[in-house]
Amino acid sequence: MRKAFVVIALFLASAAAAPQAQRNIVSDVRALIAKDDLASAEKTLLAYMNEAGTTPEALEALSWLGRGALAKKDYDEANRFATQTYGLALEALKNRPMDAEPRLPIAIGAAIEVQAHVMAAKGNRSEAVYFLQRELDEYKNTSIRTRIQKNVHVLSLEGRPAPAYEVSEYVGGAKPPTLASLRGKPVMVFLWAHWCGDCKGMAKTLAELGAAYKDKGFTIVAPTQRYGYVAKRAPADAATEIAYIGDVAKEFYGSVDWTVPVNNESFASYGSSTTPTIVLIDRNGIVRLYHPGQMTRAELEPHIKTLVAERATDAR
Repeated sequence: MRKAFVVIALFLASAAAAPQAQRNIVSDVRALIAKDDLASAEKTLLAYMNEAGTTPEALEALSWLGRGALAKKDYDEANRFATQTYGLALEALKNRPMDAEPRLPIAIGAAIEVQAHVMAAKGNRSEAVYFLQRELDEYKNTSIRTRIQKNVHVLSLEGRPAPAYEVSEYVGGAKPPTLASLRGKPVMVFLWAHWCGDCKGMAKTLAELGAAYKDKGFTIVAPTQRYGYVAKRAPADAATEIAYIGDVAKEFYGSVDWTVPVNNESFASYGSSTTPTIVLIDRNGIVRLYHPGQMTRAELEPHIKTLVAERATDAR
Protein backbone atom coordinates (compact mmCIF):
# COMPACT_ATOMS: atom_id res chain seq x y z
CA MET A 1 0.00 0.00 0.00
CA ARG A 2 1.08 3.59 -0.63
CA LYS A 3 0.31 4.86 2.82
CA ALA A 4 1.37 3.49 6.13
CA PHE A 5 -1.22 3.10 8.75
CA VAL A 6 -0.61 3.71 12.28
CA VAL A 7 -3.83 2.47 12.05
CA ILE A 8 -5.31 -1.97 14.19
CA ALA A 9 -14.52 -13.73 23.35
CA LEU A 10 -17.25 -11.22 24.72
CA PHE A 11 -17.27 -8.53 27.42
CA LEU A 12 -18.39 -11.04 30.08
CA ALA A 13 -16.00 -12.35 32.70
CA SER A 14 -13.76 -9.31 33.15
CA ALA A 15 -14.57 -9.04 36.86
CA ALA A 16 -12.55 -12.17 37.55
CA ALA A 17 -9.46 -10.90 35.76
CA ALA A 18 -6.28 -9.98 37.60
CA PRO A 19 -6.00 -6.17 37.64
CA GLN A 20 -2.33 -6.20 36.61
CA ALA A 21 -3.13 -8.42 33.62
CA GLN A 22 -5.97 -6.11 32.60
CA ARG A 23 -3.70 -3.09 32.67
CA ASN A 24 -0.90 -4.65 30.64
CA ILE A 25 -2.32 -6.93 27.94
CA VAL A 26 -2.58 -4.24 25.26
CA SER A 27 0.93 -2.92 25.88
CA ASP A 28 2.31 -6.48 26.11
CA VAL A 29 0.78 -7.43 22.77
CA ARG A 30 1.94 -4.22 21.12
CA ALA A 31 5.48 -4.71 22.42
CA LEU A 32 5.65 -8.18 20.87
CA ILE A 33 4.23 -6.88 17.58
CA ALA A 34 6.93 -4.19 17.57
CA LYS A 35 9.47 -7.02 17.82
CA ASP A 36 7.85 -8.64 14.76
CA ASP A 37 6.71 -11.58 16.86
CA LEU A 38 3.01 -11.93 16.10
CA ALA A 39 3.00 -15.59 17.09
CA SER A 40 4.07 -14.79 20.66
CA ALA A 41 1.70 -11.83 20.74
CA GLU A 42 -1.21 -14.09 19.85
CA LYS A 43 -0.12 -16.72 22.37
CA THR A 44 0.12 -14.06 25.09
CA LEU A 45 -3.35 -12.77 24.28
CA LEU A 46 -4.91 -16.24 24.27
CA ALA A 47 -3.41 -16.94 27.71
CA TYR A 48 -4.89 -13.68 28.99
CA MET A 49 -8.31 -14.47 27.53
CA ASN A 50 -8.30 -17.94 29.11
CA GLU A 51 -7.84 -16.26 32.48
CA ALA A 52 -9.83 -13.04 32.10
CA GLY A 53 -12.40 -13.68 29.40
CA THR A 54 -13.07 -11.50 26.40
CA THR A 55 -12.67 -8.11 28.01
CA PRO A 56 -12.54 -4.81 26.12
CA GLU A 57 -8.77 -4.88 26.75
CA ALA A 58 -8.58 -8.25 25.03
CA LEU A 59 -10.53 -6.98 22.04
CA GLU A 60 -8.27 -3.97 21.67
CA ALA A 61 -5.21 -6.23 21.86
CA LEU A 62 -6.75 -8.55 19.26
CA SER A 63 -7.31 -5.58 16.97
CA TRP A 64 -3.60 -4.75 17.27
CA LEU A 65 -2.77 -8.21 15.97
CA GLY A 66 -4.77 -7.36 12.85
CA ARG A 67 -2.93 -4.08 12.44
CA GLY A 68 0.41 -5.79 12.96
CA ALA A 69 -0.30 -8.39 10.30
CA LEU A 70 -1.51 -5.69 7.90
CA ALA A 71 1.73 -3.77 8.36
CA LYS A 72 3.61 -6.96 7.41
CA LYS A 73 1.35 -7.35 4.35
CA ASP A 74 0.22 -10.72 5.65
CA TYR A 75 -3.29 -10.04 4.43
CA ASP A 76 -4.86 -13.40 5.26
CA GLU A 77 -3.70 -13.20 8.87
CA ALA A 78 -4.73 -9.56 9.09
CA ASN A 79 -8.19 -10.44 7.90
CA ARG A 80 -8.41 -13.37 10.32
CA PHE A 81 -7.62 -11.18 13.31
CA ALA A 82 -9.85 -8.35 12.10
CA THR A 83 -12.89 -10.50 11.42
CA GLN A 84 -12.48 -12.22 14.80
CA THR A 85 -12.28 -8.83 16.52
CA TYR A 86 -15.26 -7.56 14.57
CA GLY A 87 -17.45 -10.55 15.39
CA LEU A 88 -16.63 -10.50 19.09
CA ALA A 89 -17.16 -6.75 19.25
CA LEU A 90 -20.58 -7.09 17.66
CA GLU A 91 -21.50 -9.63 20.32
CA ALA A 92 -20.38 -7.20 23.00
CA LEU A 93 -22.52 -4.45 21.47
CA LYS A 94 -25.61 -6.53 22.10
CA ASN A 95 -25.17 -5.88 25.82
CA ARG A 96 -23.78 -2.33 25.99
CA PRO A 97 -23.56 0.95 24.05
CA MET A 98 -20.59 1.50 21.75
CA ASP A 99 -19.10 4.31 23.82
CA ALA A 100 -19.64 3.00 27.35
CA GLU A 101 -15.83 2.86 27.63
CA PRO A 102 -12.99 3.62 25.18
CA ARG A 103 -11.47 0.25 24.33
CA LEU A 104 -14.32 -1.42 22.45
CA PRO A 105 -14.64 1.51 20.01
CA ILE A 106 -10.88 1.31 19.37
CA ALA A 107 -11.18 -2.41 18.70
CA ILE A 108 -14.13 -2.30 16.33
CA GLY A 109 -12.82 0.80 14.55
CA ALA A 110 -9.49 -0.94 13.93
CA ALA A 111 -11.22 -4.13 12.80
CA ILE A 112 -13.26 -2.22 10.22
CA GLU A 113 -10.15 -0.37 9.08
CA VAL A 114 -8.07 -3.52 8.65
CA GLN A 115 -10.79 -5.40 6.79
CA ALA A 116 -11.18 -2.53 4.34
CA HIS A 117 -7.46 -2.20 3.68
CA VAL A 118 -7.11 -5.94 3.15
CA MET A 119 -9.84 -5.72 0.49
CA ALA A 120 -8.07 -2.79 -1.17
CA ALA A 121 -4.68 -4.52 -1.05
CA LYS A 122 -6.18 -7.52 -2.80
CA GLY A 123 -7.47 -5.32 -5.63
CA ASN A 124 -11.01 -4.79 -4.35
CA ARG A 125 -10.89 -1.07 -3.63
CA SER A 126 -14.49 -0.39 -4.67
CA GLU A 127 -15.70 -3.20 -2.42
CA ALA A 128 -13.62 -1.76 0.42
CA VAL A 129 -15.12 1.71 0.02
CA TYR A 130 -18.63 0.25 -0.14
CA PHE A 131 -17.94 -1.71 3.06
CA LEU A 132 -16.69 1.42 4.81
CA GLN A 133 -19.66 3.47 3.67
CA ARG A 134 -22.00 0.82 5.04
CA GLU A 135 -20.20 0.84 8.38
CA LEU A 136 -20.26 4.64 8.37
CA ASP A 137 -24.05 4.56 8.04
CA GLU A 138 -24.25 2.05 10.88
CA TYR A 139 -22.00 3.96 13.29
CA LYS A 140 -22.55 7.58 12.24
CA ASN A 141 -23.73 8.52 15.74
CA THR A 142 -20.77 7.00 17.60
CA SER A 143 -17.16 7.93 18.33
CA ILE A 144 -15.81 5.80 15.46
CA ARG A 145 -17.58 7.84 12.77
CA THR A 146 -14.55 10.02 12.07
CA ARG A 147 -12.17 7.06 11.94
CA ILE A 148 -14.33 5.29 9.38
CA GLN A 149 -14.62 8.49 7.33
CA LYS A 150 -10.83 8.81 7.38
CA ASN A 151 -10.49 5.41 5.80
CA VAL A 152 -13.11 6.19 3.16
CA HIS A 153 -11.00 9.22 2.26
CA VAL A 154 -7.69 7.32 2.32
CA LEU A 155 -9.09 4.94 -0.28
CA SER A 156 -11.18 7.29 -2.39
CA LEU A 157 -10.82 11.05 -1.83
CA GLU A 158 -7.82 11.78 -4.03
CA GLY A 159 -9.09 12.87 -7.43
CA ARG A 160 -12.42 14.01 -6.02
CA PRO A 161 -13.72 17.45 -4.96
CA ALA A 162 -12.57 18.51 -1.50
CA PRO A 163 -15.20 18.64 1.26
CA ALA A 164 -16.23 22.12 2.32
CA TYR A 165 -15.38 23.35 5.81
CA GLU A 166 -17.37 25.71 8.03
CA VAL A 167 -15.97 29.21 8.66
CA SER A 168 -18.59 30.83 10.90
CA GLU A 169 -16.40 30.41 14.01
CA TYR A 170 -12.66 30.99 13.97
CA VAL A 171 -9.67 32.28 15.92
CA GLY A 172 -7.37 35.06 14.83
CA GLY A 173 -8.11 38.34 13.11
CA ALA A 174 -9.44 37.66 9.62
CA LYS A 175 -12.40 35.44 8.85
CA PRO A 176 -11.16 32.33 7.01
CA PRO A 177 -11.88 32.06 3.28
CA THR A 178 -14.35 29.41 2.20
CA LEU A 179 -13.07 26.61 0.02
CA ALA A 180 -15.22 27.89 -2.84
CA SER A 181 -13.61 31.34 -2.61
CA LEU A 182 -10.17 29.74 -2.96
CA ARG A 183 -10.94 28.18 -6.33
CA GLY A 184 -8.06 29.01 -8.64
CA LYS A 185 -5.47 28.74 -5.85
CA PRO A 186 -3.49 25.75 -4.60
CA VAL A 187 -4.56 25.05 -1.02
CA MET A 188 -3.35 23.06 1.96
CA VAL A 189 -6.00 22.11 4.51
CA PHE A 190 -4.08 21.32 7.69
CA LEU A 191 -6.36 19.75 10.32
CA TRP A 192 -4.83 20.03 13.79
CA ALA A 193 -5.63 19.86 17.49
CA HIS A 194 -4.51 22.15 20.30
CA TRP A 195 -3.12 19.16 22.25
CA CYS A 196 -1.30 17.57 19.29
CA GLY A 197 2.49 17.43 19.55
CA ASP A 198 2.89 16.09 16.01
CA CYS A 199 0.96 19.10 14.72
CA LYS A 200 3.20 21.51 16.62
CA GLY A 201 6.21 19.66 15.26
CA MET A 202 5.17 20.72 11.74
CA ALA A 203 4.99 24.46 12.50
CA LYS A 204 8.43 25.22 11.02
CA THR A 205 7.65 23.25 7.85
CA LEU A 206 4.32 25.03 7.43
CA ALA A 207 5.91 28.44 7.88
CA GLU A 208 8.67 27.69 5.37
CA LEU A 209 6.37 26.27 2.71
CA GLY A 210 3.80 29.00 3.17
CA ALA A 211 6.44 31.69 2.69
CA ALA A 212 8.13 29.92 -0.22
CA TYR A 213 4.99 29.59 -2.32
CA LYS A 214 2.79 32.47 -1.17
CA ASP A 215 3.52 34.46 -4.34
CA LYS A 216 2.14 31.50 -6.32
CA GLY A 217 -1.20 31.76 -4.51
CA PHE A 218 -0.50 28.87 -2.14
CA THR A 219 -2.84 29.20 0.85
CA ILE A 220 -2.95 27.30 4.14
CA VAL A 221 -6.26 26.89 5.96
CA ALA A 222 -6.02 25.12 9.31
CA PRO A 223 -9.37 23.87 10.64
CA THR A 224 -9.53 22.64 14.21
CA GLN A 225 -12.26 21.65 16.64
CA ARG A 226 -13.18 21.80 20.30
CA TYR A 227 -12.44 18.83 22.56
CA GLY A 228 -14.06 20.06 25.76
CA TYR A 229 -10.79 20.66 27.60
CA VAL A 230 -7.67 22.81 27.65
CA ALA A 231 -4.16 22.24 29.05
CA LYS A 232 -3.67 19.05 31.07
CA ARG A 233 -7.19 18.01 29.96
CA ALA A 234 -8.81 20.46 32.33
CA PRO A 235 -12.53 20.63 31.40
CA ALA A 236 -13.47 23.88 29.68
CA ASP A 237 -16.57 25.57 28.34
CA ALA A 238 -16.72 26.64 24.70
CA ALA A 239 -15.54 30.21 25.21
CA THR A 240 -12.61 29.16 27.38
CA GLU A 241 -11.48 26.55 24.90
CA ILE A 242 -11.74 28.95 21.95
CA ALA A 243 -9.52 31.40 23.80
CA TYR A 244 -7.07 28.59 24.56
CA ILE A 245 -6.98 27.53 20.89
CA GLY A 246 -6.08 31.10 20.02
CA ASP A 247 -3.28 31.09 22.60
CA VAL A 248 -1.87 27.81 21.27
CA ALA A 249 -1.99 29.13 17.71
CA LYS A 250 -0.03 32.23 18.70
CA GLU A 251 2.53 30.38 20.81
CA PHE A 252 3.34 27.49 18.52
CA TYR A 253 2.28 28.65 15.04
CA GLY A 254 2.89 32.39 15.24
CA SER A 255 5.13 32.35 12.14
CA VAL A 256 2.60 30.41 10.02
CA ASP A 257 0.45 32.44 7.62
CA TRP A 258 -2.86 30.62 8.01
CA THR A 259 -6.47 31.04 9.05
CA VAL A 260 -8.12 28.83 11.65
CA PRO A 261 -11.80 27.85 11.40
CA VAL A 262 -13.17 25.98 14.43
CA ASN A 263 -15.88 23.40 13.78
CA ASN A 264 -16.36 19.79 14.91
CA GLU A 265 -18.43 18.78 11.89
CA SER A 266 -15.69 19.91 9.51
CA PHE A 267 -13.28 17.58 11.32
CA ALA A 268 -15.71 14.69 10.99
CA SER A 269 -16.35 15.32 7.29
CA TYR A 270 -12.60 15.32 6.62
CA GLY A 271 -12.18 12.12 8.65
CA SER A 272 -9.56 13.71 10.86
CA SER A 273 -9.31 11.05 13.54
CA THR A 274 -5.54 11.35 13.11
CA THR A 275 -3.89 14.70 13.73
CA PRO A 276 -2.43 16.27 11.82
CA THR A 277 -4.32 15.39 8.65
CA ILE A 278 -2.88 17.05 5.54
CA VAL A 279 -4.97 17.64 2.43
CA LEU A 280 -3.59 19.27 -0.72
CA ILE A 281 -6.15 20.70 -3.12
CA ASP A 282 -5.47 21.90 -6.66
CA ARG A 283 -6.72 25.05 -8.36
CA ASN A 284 -9.87 23.26 -9.48
CA GLY A 285 -10.80 22.24 -5.92
CA ILE A 286 -9.76 18.61 -6.43
CA VAL A 287 -7.92 16.70 -3.71
CA ARG A 288 -4.49 15.65 -4.87
CA LEU A 289 -3.14 14.36 -1.55
CA TYR A 290 -4.91 13.06 1.55
CA HIS A 291 -2.47 12.09 4.30
CA PRO A 292 -3.28 11.29 7.95
CA GLY A 293 -0.17 12.04 9.98
CA GLN A 294 2.98 14.18 9.91
CA MET A 295 4.92 14.92 6.73
CA THR A 296 8.36 16.47 6.34
CA ARG A 297 9.14 19.36 4.02
CA ALA A 298 10.98 16.93 1.75
CA GLU A 299 7.83 14.81 1.51
CA LEU A 300 5.41 17.69 1.03
CA GLU A 301 7.29 20.09 -1.22
CA PRO A 302 7.22 18.03 -4.45
CA HIS A 303 3.42 17.87 -4.24
CA ILE A 304 3.18 21.62 -3.63
CA LYS A 305 5.55 22.39 -6.52
CA THR A 306 3.29 20.40 -8.82
CA LEU A 307 0.18 22.23 -7.63
CA VAL A 308 1.60 25.73 -7.95
CA ALA A 309 3.01 24.98 -11.41
CA GLU A 310 -0.39 24.04 -12.79
CA ARG A 311 -2.97 26.41 -14.09
CA ALA A 312 -6.60 25.70 -13.25
CA THR A 313 -7.25 24.35 -16.73
CA ASP A 314 -4.32 21.93 -16.35
CA ALA A 315 -5.28 20.49 -12.95
CA ARG A 316 -6.86 17.08 -13.01
